[in-house]
Amino acid sequence: MKKIAIAADHAGYEMKEFLVGYLSSLGWDVFDFGCHSEESCDYPDMGHQLAEAVAKGEFERGISVCGSGVGISMVVNRHAGVRGALCWEPEIARLCREHNDANVLCLPGRFMENAAARQCVDIFLETPFEGGRHQRRVEKIELA
Repeated sequence: MKKIAIAADHAGYEMKEFLVGYLSSLGWDVFDFGCHSEESCDYPDMGHQLAEAVAKGEFERGISVCGSGVGISMVVNRHAGVRGALCWEPEIARLCREHNDANVLCLPGRFMENAAARQCVDIFLETPFEGGRHQRRVEKIELA
C-alpha cells in the first residue's frame, strides 16, 4: 500500500480532512500528524513532525497545509533532505516535481478551493522527477 504523511494547522484543518478522505479513497495509507480540530494551534508543531518522518524515509512524500502555506513550508524546509514546495495551481505542482524533486507539497488552505488542492495533489503524486540538468541543481540545495 502507498503511504503518505499529512499535516496542517487549524487554518488548514478543513482542507487536510478533505485530502485525507480523498487520498484514502484512492488507496493511500495516510498518516495524519494533525492537527485534529479547528482549535488554534502552531503549525511548526505538526510541520516538524511531518518533515522529520519524510527526512528519515518513513514516507516518500508528504502534504502540509496552513493558512497561507508559507509558514509550514518554511518549517518543513528546515529539515535536511526535505524539499517543500508551496503550490497554489496545478502547473506549479507539476514543475516542483519535474524540476525540483519536491517531496512535500505545501498548500495554502485559506487561498484555494478543495478541488484545486485535489488537482495539485494528483499532479504532485503522479509527476516524476526529470533528473538530468535538474539533478545537479537539486544537489546544490543541501548545504551540508
